[in-house]
Amino acid sequence: MSQFDVLTVGNAIVDIISRCDDQFLIANDITKSAMNLIDAERAERLYGMMGPAVEASGGSAGNTAAGIANFGGKAAYFGKVAEDQLGEIFTHDIRAQGVHFETRPLGSQPPTARSMIFVTEDGERSMNTYLGACVEFGPEDVEPDVVAKSKVTYFEGYLWDPPRAKQAILDCARISHQAGQQMSMTLSDSFCVGRYRAEFLDLMRSGTVDIVFANEQEALSLYETNDFAEALDLIAKDCKLAAVTMGDQGAVVVKDDKRIRVPATKVETVVDTTGAGDLFASGFLFGYTNGRSLEDCAHLGCYAAGIVIQQIGPRPMMSLQKGAATAGLI
Repeated sequence: MSQFDVLTVGNAIVDIISRCDDQFLIANDITKSAMNLIDAERAERLYGMMGPAVEASGGSAGNTAAGIANFGGKAAYFGKVAEDQLGEIFTHDIRAQGVHFETRPLGSQPPTARSMIFVTEDGERSMNTYLGACVEFGPEDVEPDVVAKSKVTYFEGYLWDPPRAKQAILDCARISHQAGQQMSMTLSDSFCVGRYRAEFLDLMRSGTVDIVFANEQEALSLYETNDFAEALDLIAKDCKLAAVTMGDQGAVVVKDDKRIRVPATKVETVVDTTGAGDLFASGFLFGYTNGRSLEDCAHLGCYAAGIVIQQIGPRPMMSLQKGAATAGLI
């Protein structure tokens, strides 16, 4: 009997979000619209240069878990924080959303991960992430019970950076499949795909991963092509199910020879794209684990993404469950 709809596994990060212009990114050698891994020294330096900032619990998979719970789904989360102020903020925020989170924290060193996120006028976010305590996440943090009782276990491609996390993910896949459940991953970032292309493809082709989430750029990067239709055909061969987002063009669900396209949710103003892909995954997986059609799942994903990009921060400040019900989506 499943206790959870979705278990998400990822880097537990507190986002520190501030606005800047493109010149600031250039002057400080920050790759725009990407996740840049940084060390503790650079984290301190960038933090000192930030303007007024908003602190918000984030981390890709944590955002997805929070979104699923916000829809009224049952979510769990694995991720490592330290016993420090940011760790307390992260733990409080995710539990307050109704997400099961019992991963044992570290001591005070290394500290809880943080990401300095610079949002430019076009709403694009450029992330500068110090992984801190995240790199200590390992097989001992896997709760076998929770994995076995989750319909889908979902992890972020970013988690492939800390080496011990890889074994934890493979343990989750084994436990999940033995229990008759499914594994899912998000490719996370085209630069992340560039680092681990062969390993990501192997996870898909070996059946370790059943469901894949990507955006258009990540899908093109995965197959080293500029032809989006070709990328969709290839991903259809490599995994059982894929959902690919296309920004303001919506999303396409890929299963065998099916291509189910849905439009993006219309928004008034794009404020901050942080968390858009994470929330798309939350809506899709909420629908998927509650028996909705693939088209409905994609609509729910686009709805959640459309809500979160109209605010600062990666976790919706309104009830997705009520909003989706009002919109006739659930």
